[in-house]
Amino acid sequence: MKPIESISYSVFFESSLQELSAFLNKKKYSKVFVLVDSNTEIHCLPALQEALGSIEFDLIEVTPGEENKNIDFCIGIWRMLLDFGADRNSIMINLGGGVITDMGGFAASTFKRGIDFVQVPTTLLSQVDASVGGKTGVDMENVKNIIGTFTQPKAVYIHTGFLKTLSDRELRSGYAEVIKHGLIYDASLFEKLKGIVPKDLSDEIIYRSIEIKNEVVITDPFEKGLRKILNYGHTIGHAIESYSLKHDKSPLLHGEAIAIGFICEAFLSEKKNGLKKEELSEIVKTIQNTYPIYKLNKTSYSDLLEIMKNDKKNNAGQISFSLLSEIGKCGYDIYCTEEEIFESLDYYISCS
Repeated sequence: MKPIESISYSVFFESSLQELSAFLNKKKYSKVFVLVDSNTEIHCLPALQEALGSIEFDLIEVTPGEENKNIDFCIGIWRMLLDFGADRNSIMINLGGGVITDMGGFAASTFKRGIDFVQVPTTLLSQVDASVGGKTGVDMENVKNIIGTFTQPKAVYIHTGFLKTLSDRELRSGYAEVIKHGLIYDASLFEKLKGIVPKDLSDEIIYRSIEIKNEVVITDPFEKGLRKILNYGHTIGHAIESYSLKHDKSPLLHGEAIAIGFICEAFLSEKKNGLKKEELSEIVKTIQNTYPIYKLNKTSYSDLLEIMKNDKKNNAGQISFSLLSEIGKCGYDIYCTEEEIFESLDYYISCS
């Protein structure tokens, strides 16, 4: 598969880790840093070390988990960069899932007003979504990605072999973003996904999913228009994810929460943007065939609404949504009332 050309960088597939080694040898950085968590250090770092060969690097490790994607952990990364003598000709390799690529990109983009970084995503979620597009960020006060930058990496290196290290649950979480790309942009991709399970995803489907994300980002790098369609399912999904992280013993993963958002926002799409009832039913069936039911309680509605009110997509106090007009097409900047949002949450409960 040929590299996907993005705004100012390439996304490499075949022999991607060897491509990374060649890139580093060519650029002659003063210092190389690798950011990992305790999971990717065990399961993914050995493959990277083998590919890098004689290239020396300093390792920075953080604790895994969305709850640790915050400014305090960024301060720890910045301190390590200072201790290791990083200068503006240094580079950071972010080896991990969405937390690592989001937070590592943010830390690199702000350290000494910005050092180079590359993304080596190790989860399905980060390969098809978080690592591509130049968004970096951390969470604050239970609000997802509220602090961040638009900074493009120097390259993204996709090694699908890393997916073999993931649990079925982690694969299912990333699979939600693949489904989303079909729903908002490519109905034929959505059709293909209806007949498979996450662990059977082919490299070709992963490649197509990344292509879609990249095509949208190239058209609208700073999310002024079309790129907003990538938020489908995320206004409600992010709120549920944040609520679950705070209140549940076993919090929902990102994709599990976003899948709930797909159903709620498909309901709003039928109500507000012309999605046919048959397509709404098709979306609900597909999601229910893949994701377990989450016990959503009406007592949480006010808390969820407060989280949504802090969503960075909102305008003049109105809660903004990206909603489907049909499977494969999506609109954006569609505002819904509190009553309509509560109706969509009721609809999810009624489907459970």
